[in-house]
Amino acid sequence: MSMTIGLAGKPNAGKSTFFKAATLADVEIANYPFTTINANHGVTYVRVECPCKEKEKRCGKCVDGVRLVPIDIIDVAGLVPDAYKGRGLGNTFLDELRQAQAIIHVVDASGGTDAEGNPVDIGDHDPLEDVAFLNREITMWLYGILERNWVKLARKIQAEGLKLEVVIAEQLAGAGIRESHVNAALIETGLARLDHVKWNEEDMIRLCDTMREISKPMLIAANKSDIASRENLDRLKDLDKIVVSVSAAAELALKSAAKNELIKYSPGDRKFEVLGGDLTKAQKKGLEAIHKVIARLGGTGVQECINRTVFELLDLIVVYPVEDEGKWSDKSGNMLPDAYLMKRGSTCHDLAYQIHTDIGDRFLYAVDARTRLRLGEKHELKNGDVIKIVSTAK
Repeated sequence: MSMTIGLAGKPNAGKSTFFKAATLADVEIANYPFTTINANHGVTYVRVECPCKEKEKRCGKCVDGVRLVPIDIIDVAGLVPDAYKGRGLGNTFLDELRQAQAIIHVVDASGGTDAEGNPVDIGDHDPLEDVAFLNREITMWLYGILERNWVKLARKIQAEGLKLEVVIAEQLAGAGIRESHVNAALIETGLARLDHVKWNEEDMIRLCDTMREISKPMLIAANKSDIASRENLDRLKDLDKIVVSVSAAAELALKSAAKNELIKYSPGDRKFEVLGGDLTKAQKKGLEAIHKVIARLGGTGVQECINRTVFELLDLIVVYPVEDEGKWSDKSGNMLPDAYLMKRGSTCHDLAYQIHTDIGDRFLYAVDARTRLRLGEKHELKNGDVIKIVSTAK
């Protein structure tokens, strides 16, 4: 499935550093607000254990059994309070988030930047305020879109007997809201039982807030955790959210060192190996400092954010389609050539459609490559399954 994670937050919280660390893309990083003017689009990776470890032969698509499955990631320019009203760089960057199925909110856990991203002394700003601020910005952005024509729409729904959830979903389609999101929010808020014509502003904001939570699940990347106080980190982790301690700067340094073959490091590793060579005194000192950081935090946190967003927030699984169930390969002999991210609960027939519409239309059955058992169209796939699809499609 095509999926995109959005990086959001106020200016100067470390989003661009996180983005560069996750993608090694060439982006500008600076210690002032609005470094990112236009959203950066890139590719990052989910880290999984490759099934080829079960075979004598390696697939060639992994390193030491670690497989990296590509996903899209977008770094949205920093938002300041009341961006939904047009402050700062305004609604343009909220609009960029419509593409995202989930959001990683990069927060300056050290409290070293104020509400608008200006540098202040470490600990001077409360990072919990940033969490509440971003939630409100997205909620009010949705409310602004819905409220714009609400009186007219409410009357039309009543006069023509239209479905409430369909009309709201159509109005918010540009923000990535689907009918299922609206339905779930109407039930959760209890507004499904209240005449929509009688909704007040508070009701509509509550509905938009719930749709935000359902349609744009969010993980908190507590960035700059290496210089944050224990109190700040504990308070962030007390939130009813997935919160990960992160040092994006450490991950970027490790990725750069690995790219230059100074160290051996895979994204998400909790340690790295110095390969030798002519390291300068400054490089040695820097790597020693990073070693202490990842030992204290249990890693840099960047890969953990990506993996937990995909597998916990979005509840996806990885499935490997093959054409030869014995060799786990395609027709050309390439072992485990593809890795597909799919929603948990997906079936063999869903996988067939994911591969190609014709294969889905002409699906006959599937084969579990591990057990060689034949599987029906409604068989529910598991994470890590290696599956052959049999169809009449040419």
